[in-house]
Amino acid sequence: MRFALIVLLITSLSARAETPEEVFERKIVPIFRSPNPSSCTQCHLSSVDLKDYIRPTHRETFLSLRDQGLVDLDHPEKSKILHYIEMGADSKKATENQQKRRKAETDAFAAWIVASAKDKALRDAPKLKEAEFAKPAKPNAVIRHGRKDRLLESFENTVWAMRFRCANCHAPDGRSNKKHVEEHGERVTWMGTDAESTLNSLMAGSLLNLRDPEKSLLLRKALNDVKHAGGVKFTKGDEGYKAYRRFLDDFAKVALDKYAKADELPKSETEARFGTEAWLKIQNTPAAWGEKFLTVKVYAKDAAGGWQAEPIATSDRIVAGGDRRLWQHNLTLHAPAGSALAKSWKAAPPKLAAGSYLIKVYVDADGKLAKDWTAELGEADYVGQAIVDSKWPTGYGNMTVIDGATVKKP
Repeated sequence: MRFALIVLLITSLSARAETPEEVFERKIVPIFRSPNPSSCTQCHLSSVDLKDYIRPTHRETFLSLRDQGLVDLDHPEKSKILHYIEMGADSKKATENQQKRRKAETDAFAAWIVASAKDKALRDAPKLKEAEFAKPAKPNAVIRHGRKDRLLESFENTVWAMRFRCANCHAPDGRSNKKHVEEHGERVTWMGTDAESTLNSLMAGSLLNLRDPEKSLLLRKALNDVKHAGGVKFTKGDEGYKAYRRFLDDFAKVALDKYAKADELPKSETEARFGTEAWLKIQNTPAAWGEKFLTVKVYAKDAAGGWQAEPIATSDRIVAGGDRRLWQHNLTLHAPAGSALAKSWKAAPPKLAAGSYLIKVYVDADGKLAKDWTAELGEADYVGQAIVDSKWPTGYGNMTVIDGATVKKP
């Protein structure tokens, strides 16, 4: 009889539902103590980890989540914290380990929150002071800025928009790629077939210097500061350099978690940029332009038949001096961020429509860009303009040509 009572007692105890605190100790504390990063790293480079939302005790953690609106007391399975954990769960890019980690975290928090939401004492407990909340140290704007999808958008608008300066040698389908790979190995092919694969390649390679972005091989090779088989691709202060440098400086700060406040973040881009293989040539350039840095700004017609206020395309490069007397380079297209034009150029190969365009020319006679790479050429550097009619064919052998003698101030 006594044995039967003992068995009944053990069975009763084993069938007893765990308290919220017991669920916390068994499921949440191991996440808090784990040296491994949480599933947050699938979507964020820095500034946030699931551990940031956990306090040492069950009560503190639940009240903190409750008071930040991250727990839905009436529908705990719909709590925001669960939504945050599950973000990226449907991504085909998640690794097997990331998927396992995310599922374990979701299951743990769901079981604990459902159990805790039934506890009337917890539901009705006084609110914590904000200083007692468990949350990331960085503000939401900094956390959002560190998202990998935002990083990719920045990369597309900077490095990827300038890819045609490098693609001939460094893209897998580049005309000279195979030759350079045979000479120097697969490391030459740091570009992929799209922006994301290229970004991933750079992040995994040795071309970036996070501690000193200006010294990244990605920049120094393009400048030919470090011997580069492709020669000079950038001049300090040109569009390519500015684009690469903006991305590298920002990426380094994100990756090293250097941003502390929202006002430290770079300003949001107001325009989208798109690289093209449409080339513009100015031949018979004035001797005074020789070996000087030149920028062109291309303006399309507006609805009234005049010229738009902002350029639709730009390009820049050093003018060949001596007997050559020419300037030529491929165009980068510009559209307001989020505009119908930007969306159409993102969906299909970007191209200027055939027609008449105003070409404004600026020459850096004083070498201001060499002194300050962030400087811009403006009215003081304006040397003249010309109008060109073109269908904007693509390829090095199909350039749209202007005679330098026609470039004059109105």
